[in-house]
Amino acid sequence: MMKTSILIVEDDKAIQNLLSATLDANSYQCFTAETGEKAIFLATAKNPDILILDLGLPDMDGVELITRIRSWSSCPILVVSARSEDRDKITALDAGADDYLTKPFSMEELLARLRVAQRKIAELRKNSAAESSVFQNGGLTIDYAAGTVAVDGKLVHLTPMEYKLICLLTKNVGRVLTHSYILKELWGAAYESDVASLRVFMATLRKKIEKKGGPKYIETHVGVGYKMVRMEG
Repeated sequence: MMKTSILIVEDDKAIQNLLSATLDANSYQCFTAETGEKAIFLATAKNPDILILDLGLPDMDGVELITRIRSWSSCPILVVSARSEDRDKITALDAGADDYLTKPFSMEELLARLRVAQRKIAELRKNSAAESSVFQNGGLTIDYAAGTVAVDGKLVHLTPMEYKLICLLTKNVGRVLTHSYILKELWGAAYESDVASLRVFMATLRKKIEKKGGPKYIETHVGVGYKMVRMEG
């Protein structure tokens, strides 16, 4: 079985060595880069499955690197940064990062985030023709071709906007989508600040797909956005 390859972009040698040693011990194949330019070279040459990125690089800001890599690659990008402000997280996620982990962090949490990224990779490969496939996540089923949504085998009636919202979340399962990203995708750039309306639509959608005592498919990241959670099994 081929190892999952990870490109670690970190200019702090001690942290880079710690990450490499931990990931090697957990059967990942690692490449390392200390600068943005080297990271771009290795990303194109090695085509890693996952990218772990520190935002504070000596030659460019990590957000610029995310934007440049996103212009040609869809590999999961996990940001690990000492920047803990919501605006920093939102900027990185809007640029195309899939997840954000604030330093200091535990290696157990990092490994858990990587497992989420691996599941996303598997899902993308499985559903390369997503528009004509069926999305299954626990008891939630979406038939994109038929335009139907079901929970535990029972059809759920959604409004057109609720359906667009759930499709956006499911096609980015495991990834935190910021408020502004969702609003821009659903209504356009002019509505990027209308978070109140988004909360209303999200609340009604949740009432329809999340039953009392049942699984919670949508996770709220306060001040940042929402994520469709990948259910186990």
